[in-house]
Amino acid sequence: MVEQGYEKPESSAEEEKGEVTMTLGENGTPGFPHNNGGGRLSDFFKVPMLWFKMLADEMHWTFVLGVVIVYGINQGLGGALARVGTEYYMKDVQKVQPSEAQIYSGITSIPWIIKPIWGLLTDVVPIAGYRRRPYFILAGSLGVAAMLILSLHKVHLVLALALLTAGSAGVAIADVTIDACVAQNSIAHPSLAADMQSLCALSSSVGALVGFFISGILVHLIGPRGVYCFLVIPYLLVLAVGIMLNEPHVGNFDYQQINQKFLDAGRAMLTTLKFPNVWRPCVYMYSSLALSLNIFEGMFYWFTDAKGPNFSQETVGYLFSIGSVGALMGALLYQHSLKDHPFRALLLWTQLFYGVSGMLDLILVLRMNLKLGIPDQFFAVIDECVSQMIGRLKWMPLLVLSSKLCPPGIEGTFFALLMSIDNIGLLSSSWGGGLLLHILGVTRTSFDRLWLAILIRNFLRISPLCLLFLVPRVDPSSSILPDGIVSSKDGHVQEDRSPESDNIELVSLVSHVDER
Repeated sequence: MVEQGYEKPESSAEEEKGEVTMTLGENGTPGFPHNNGGGRLSDFFKVPMLWFKMLADEMHWTFVLGVVIVYGINQGLGGALARVGTEYYMKDVQKVQPSEAQIYSGITSIPWIIKPIWGLLTDVVPIAGYRRRPYFILAGSLGVAAMLILSLHKVHLVLALALLTAGSAGVAIADVTIDACVAQNSIAHPSLAADMQSLCALSSSVGALVGFFISGILVHLIGPRGVYCFLVIPYLLVLAVGIMLNEPHVGNFDYQQINQKFLDAGRAMLTTLKFPNVWRPCVYMYSSLALSLNIFEGMFYWFTDAKGPNFSQETVGYLFSIGSVGALMGALLYQHSLKDHPFRALLLWTQLFYGVSGMLDLILVLRMNLKLGIPDQFFAVIDECVSQMIGRLKWMPLLVLSSKLCPPGIEGTFFALLMSIDNIGLLSSSWGGGLLLHILGVTRTSFDRLWLAILIRNFLRISPLCLLFLVPRVDPSSSILPDGIVSSKDGHVQEDRSPESDNIELVSLVSHVDER
């Protein structure tokens, strides 16, 4: 219906048909497809399909497929299934205590701590003339072997931990390798860099949502070991990426230079860490993560026990999926409203709210929600969504701060190092939480002091505010590193006082940028 007094403009033939066309980006490169009208349901599916086709035409279909498989299927869907499956595997199959399960979850995350090593290997150590394909094959093979053994045999706890760690290493190696591929294509196709990041984030988010949603159902139908059997499929797809990926062959590689490159990388990172503007924020980031003790295993055992809400496997999976939605909401809120705020002010409020949000767990464990007439399931949904949203709001400025600490020339290497420091903080948090549960006597059947563990955790969550002075007051648009810092060709980090600094060759030993 057209309002009176206005004349409907004439529509072009394309608009009448509701056709979808491609716009041109920088340098005439195709950009994201747009709908010229029509609003038909078919266009809802046509637009993303054309977008995928554009990316495949500009780069290569094997690269686009590799991103979807590694981020969406292996890391998103597979990671969600592995998390829920492992919770029930430790509880129902291995029958370990909550404090032990907390320690073991930290052990299986160790491959992510040494992520810079995987990155350096993929960049400087080609195998059979290829830098990426062999590492995808290695990652897929590790995961397939580990999941098959876990699913077909009831193994001893020590072997189970080794196999779970091997599976985690498969995911970490594949993640680092696809990151390197994304970085390479971002350099070769700079106008499509944002599209590639959107593809990575979209694949990971959708995969995680689907994975968490079906995780509880699968655990209920086929059990934790059946879930591990199902996880063979994502690892097989990663292995297939290693076979199919379009990658140029590297000939006549001098393997004698590998040691020197590793030494140069280590020397450059160590020199950079000596700058006060770098190590001070690093101390805060580690403390912020390490002091926020992780007692999730205690909560999980209580969730699924008759003394607690006694949630079913399906309900636990739904809670995780709601949590992933909350994390996505936090990322969108940061991007829309908070990304330009100064680091120190933003971290003050997010850390404070992070501690306060933990009181929701206390209300749930003390069953105060039932006194208020709020069912356990409904309150747990609110708790999970709010906690994950605030946790993501706390994590996002730390990621941006990390990217601002990376000197030119070794950005990828140093960012991976900072992510390793963060992962060590998460490991400390997991092991510290396990120790706290053990000291307070929280077991598979005794949860009398779980409320005290939550209270101590909430207090420790706000304790990093005492170290907030280590974080610079600048906003994300300001520079943190000393003026003129560069990385020279031999890997040394130094101050650039020469007006001809553009002539210095900046070499990145690891070209990927970790989004984790």
